Amino acid sequence: MSDAQTLVDAHHHVWNLDIRPQPWLDQPGHEPLRRNFSSYALRSAATRPIAGRRLTSTVLVQCVTSVPETRDLLALAESDPLIGAVVGWADLTSPAIGDVLDDLRTGSASRYLRAVRHIVQGESDPHWLQRPEVERGLRAVAERGLGYDVLIRSHQFPQAIRLAERLPELSLVLDHAGKPPLVTRELADWAQQVRTLARHPQVRCKVSGLVTEADHEKWTVDDIRPVWDVLLSAFGPDRLMFGSDWPVCVLAGGWNRWAAAVDELLGDCSGTEIHAVLAGTATDFYHLTPAPTKEGTPCS
Repeated sequence: MSDAQTLVDAHHHVWNLDIRPQPWLDQPGHEPLRRNFSSYALRSAATRPIAGRRLTSTVLVQCVTSVPETRDLLALAESDPLIGAVVGWADLTSPAIGDVLDDLRTGSASRYLRAVRHIVQGESDPHWLQRPEVERGLRAVAERGLGYDVLIRSHQFPQAIRLAERLPELSLVLDHAGKPPLVTRELADWAQQVRTLARHPQVRCKVSGLVTEADHEKWTVDDIRPVWDVLLSAFGPDRLMFGSDWPVCVLAGGWNRWAAAVDELLGDCSGTEIHAVLAGTATDFYHLTPAPTKEGTPCS
């Protein structure tokens, strides 16, 4: 398959509630997500092309703070040719973090572990990423050549910026563009923080999760465009990557509606820029390679 046909979804989830509960789904408004979602279901949902490209590869991202979940995601990646990389979880505060990461990187499925993530948006400590034990854990991540997905809300940008300053050797990607306040449209502070973070060359950004920060029912491309314009000017296309945040995006129209919006946002971009956003940046950050033949069938 040529580069011009490649489309990478750099951020999606799966879960089976019969095997592993997802407590965050108990929050009001998440009722449509309280069922099982598999990679097979993603294939069925993601049918709309973007810039003429159809989905060819994905990055599967953790949902809960669970090493067993990470092991399950790695096993799924080994069996499913759609999944090219996994963003897992490990306790960054643990003195044994290095051993845990080394253990996760052992075995045939371990090659799919390309980054880790912690749900910092749920931490009340405004300096959580600067805790000595967390920095020690993140240095262990960097030493093993793994990246780190930064999941924060817009008010938590200062600690993400400080992280980029203190650990320049750690490759970072900002999930969901730092969750801009699209409902209120008060974007000035968010935009300033994004530009500050983007000054650090080791940081990339996912164009994902935006529709669930907007009005779920009424959002339009024009609502998203001011955020897109800031991201494009701050990071440039070579440091942006498309992500669906499926199935969470089901709350605001689903994979295909978001894909149509991204297609429109890319309308003024060159072919080279489109390739960067839709495939190149994610391929570089997550070290995606053509998938080897995988035995078995995708889990459902």
